[in-house]
Amino acid sequence: MNFFESLKSYNTQLGWSLILSLIVIYPNINQFMWAHFSPPDSGHHQIWSTAKIIYFIYRYLFFTLLTFILIRTNVSKANSALKNRFWTSFFISLAAYALYVFIGLTIDYTVRSDCFTQLVILQFLIAWLVPVLIGHIYNLTVIQREREREIERLKTESLQSRVDALSNQINPHFFFNSLNGLAALAAAEKHEETTEYISKLSGIFRYILQSDKKSLVKLEEELKFLDAYRYLIEIRYKGKIFFDINIRKEDYRLNIPVLSLLPLIENIIKHNIIDSDHKMTAKIYTENKQLVISNPIYIKIDTDSSNGIGLSNLSARYKLIMGEGIGITKENGYFTVKLPLKG
Repeated sequence: MNFFESLKSYNTQLGWSLILSLIVIYPNINQFMWAHFSPPDSGHHQIWSTAKIIYFIYRYLFFTLLTFILIRTNVSKANSALKNRFWTSFFISLAAYALYVFIGLTIDYTVRSDCFTQLVILQFLIAWLVPVLIGHIYNLTVIQREREREIERLKTESLQSRVDALSNQINPHFFFNSLNGLAALAAAEKHEETTEYISKLSGIFRYILQSDKKSLVKLEEELKFLDAYRYLIEIRYKGKIFFDINIRKEDYRLNIPVLSLLPLIENIIKHNIIDSDHKMTAKIYTENKQLVISNPIYIKIDTDSSNGIGLSNLSARYKLIMGEGIGITKENGYFTVKLPLKG
């Protein structure tokens, strides 16, 4: 724990108030030392009156209390705007100065004029501004720590999403649908289509298994995976689901987090009715360095809750890898997801 993090502690605040007060009244300490400990013939030697000594002690305790209040105020309000803390500290210091003058005028008349000197005003400026600066640096430290914790959280979620991608996509349900499609082709003795199906299925498993070793892939690679995956889907929903893909040639070399399309296609299938009366056309295209996936909404009434990597995990992965989340909109009967691409 560094100095600024330790400022949350009451004892640390008090300790640094005592130190800062010594710095603030250092000229007075120097004056006191010269007056009491210089040689008698030096021209500086003099003995202060009891009133002056009391005033000296009072000055130190007063600035200790003031700096403690200001440090505590700036640390406790670290989440507020710097401007607010600046003016709050100013008015506290102004009220403290008025109190200082009032008390000073009640002590021996020989110290009254001290209340309005440039030195005292400078001391109050230091006592006002240094705690504001300390509070600002403390606030920056807190923000930095929060960002680091957020990054660690996103890393954990990213790792978990990768595990989910493997455990939830390569599961008995996935095998069941894939084997059903394969069995249907084999029963129909469609040898060429059966061979193609096995080839596409093999490519899908290979891509998913290798995804745990990658963060970003070229959009071209992700679309090749989609091409294999949609082949299986079109066998299952023959004549009922279509993919309208329109990718600009120059966008194929852009980067995208691996397995970004899989949860989106699964989302379309899982949450929508797909039959002869509700034919599904998923549009996939690029614009402004974004991959857009849009589909009409034919919502299922009895949709189960999702337990895959889902849109939330996909967005978390994007924040970690790309530095920004994904865009999701529902309007005019269409569900649209925009995935940022990286050059």
